[in-house]
Amino acid sequence: MARQQGWFALILALAIAAASVLASFPLQLGLDLRGGSQLTLEVQPGGSIQTVKPEQLEAVKAVLDRRVNGLGVAESTLQTVGDDQLVLQLPGETDPSRAAKVLGSTALLEFRAQKPGTEEEMRGLLRLRNQVRQILALREARSRDGSAESSADDAETALDQEQLAKAQQALGLSGSAGSEQEQLEQLQAKVNEEIVARFEPAALTGKDLVTAGRQQQPNATGWEVTLTFNREGGEAFANLTSSIAGTGRLLGIVLDGQPISEASVGEQFKAAGITGGAASITGNFSAEEARDLEVQLRGGSLPLPVKILEVRTIGPTLGAENVQRSLIAALSGLALVALFMLLVYRLAGLVAVLALSLYALFNLAVYALIPVTLTLPGIAGFILSIGMAVDANVLIFERIKDELRRGTTLIRSIETGFSEALSSIVDGHLTTLISCAALFFLGTGLVKGFAATLGIGVLLSLFTALTCTRTLLRFLMGYQALRRPTNFLPARQLPSTPA
Repeated sequence: MARQQGWFALILALAIAAASVLASFPLQLGLDLRGGSQLTLEVQPGGSIQTVKPEQLEAVKAVLDRRVNGLGVAESTLQTVGDDQLVLQLPGETDPSRAAKVLGSTALLEFRAQKPGTEEEMRGLLRLRNQVRQILALREARSRDGSAESSADDAETALDQEQLAKAQQALGLSGSAGSEQEQLEQLQAKVNEEIVARFEPAALTGKDLVTAGRQQQPNATGWEVTLTFNREGGEAFANLTSSIAGTGRLLGIVLDGQPISEASVGEQFKAAGITGGAASITGNFSAEEARDLEVQLRGGSLPLPVKILEVRTIGPTLGAENVQRSLIAALSGLALVALFMLLVYRLAGLVAVLALSLYALFNLAVYALIPVTLTLPGIAGFILSIGMAVDANVLIFERIKDELRRGTTLIRSIETGFSEALSSIVDGHLTTLISCAALFFLGTGLVKGFAATLGIGVLLSLFTALTCTRTLLRFLMGYQALRRPTNFLPARQLPSTPA
């Protein structure tokens, strides 16, 4: 009796704990239930690589995974599809443009020294680039204010045209192709190309980067990105800065072939260079730009380029509709199963309904605790596991009914029913668990979610069928009024003289 009370107390404590977990940790809903964005990316061959191999796909996935984590989008999933594609789901994200920009960039970071003898050319290019930047920034500001058209012939625009013509002529660009805005953007791209051409090959790359951060520039409104290198990177950075210290040549920081920052190194660093393995990139970044660059650098550069094939947005309304329909399906299934158990198995059926309620409570608590991101296939796995839990109870109750038909006493029939059905229940659950393991480890995407929820449900089904059902049934048998075979079997099926 004491042992029975102990099991009952344990089940009660577990039920209270499960309810507390559900109250404290809300269930995480997937993209199809919550709404959000989905990006399909294709990994493309590059350089000497003609065909994307599985290990290269995994390497790209690892880098993208770190970048996605850096974006701070909760409950995101990144999965491989086929031989060269990746699918990224961002639940709750309705504007995937920023994620697409961060993920699509290769983020190859390079530190380069300026070539000797190019100092005068570099000064002219940097001056021209600053002018073009200012003009483009002014136009963008006017466009936001809605005053771009009205100021088309003012003094500043006339200056733009003068500068534009001179620069185009100097760099060999055609002045008639495209609108003035397009010509300015072409000029900016050409200037950047010319600046990069005046740097030597990379002496240090992002592969030696340990971590990246960001901070607001002292006494300025812009942000800068801070870098920390490993030992080899620190030594390379010291040698690089020592080689150009006090020469007037610049240290160029190039990202994906585009110059993002140039810095001079003072004479005082001539002897040992800038030591300590730390540097910063000052590119007049906004807080968001610095954050995106930090995410890209911390995630590392992509070993192969990626192309965004599709960006799909699922509205929260559709997600809420899916939740409602899934909830109705789950509750309807539970209600029909409960009605069947009560009609066929009577008192035992009532016990099964109570055990199934505990099963559902434990299941949802585990989903919230692990956590498991619920999707439509995941809910399907949960509902299917309810069938498995009912099946275990049916096996037990049928064995009990067989014993009662033979004339065995009620208490002995119950004990025999549990012991005789045990091997069948364990075997049935094990075969399902093997299938779940195969689906989880070999499957992809939503199949994994289905396998996870079904597998968790099968394990909990074993516990509730063999522990909760038995404990509740023994508890009820403590009441004399309930201890009647007709509560389990119609009187016509009972032998006339019970043993």
